[in-house]
Amino acid sequence: MLVELSKVIFHEGYTIQQESKLDLTDITVQGEKFPVLAPDPVKLKIVNSGDSVLAIQVQGKVSAVIPCSRCLEDVRYDFPFLIERNVDMKLSAEEMEESEEEYNFIEKGHLNVDQLVKNELLINWPIRVLCKEDCRGICSRCGANLNLGDCGCDREELDPRMAAVKDIFSKFKEV
Repeated sequence: MLVELSKVIFHEGYTIQQESKLDLTDITVQGEKFPVLAPDPVKLKIVNSGDSVLAIQVQGKVSAVIPCSRCLEDVRYDFPFLIERNVDMKLSAEEMEESEEEYNFIEKGHLNVDQLVKNELLINWPIRVLCKEDCRGICSRCGANLNLGDCGCDREELDPRMAAVKDIFSKFKEV
């Protein structure tokens, strides 16, 4: 969603307050796309705090579907956010690009709310998500989800250096 900033840029103290819907359908993290569930409307407030500096505040919640790190089942993960940014609109496009701060949410006098929220999601993206704290994961042999029950595979982990000894004993077992 784009918000026109021309009125607020040139009038000190001018405020825009609105509630709007995001157009996010998915988010890409490290080349992998994750679906975004219907996001809640966000509350947007933009204030010209003087000298063409805009104080931008965006508040809301976005939910994404992320696979569990152990069993790969889909998990709904909620991202509540409160974004507060000050943007100096006197900076040229080149100065914004060279700045240490990320300004890719400002596009030719418009605020791209979706991009601002995407930036926030990327910053707060979890390293790992679990479907439940005691998730048992998947079987390393057959790939069955161990949360649904035991698959019956022999998952005994032996030291690979002892494999030769195990083979010797298995040959001499009595039947």
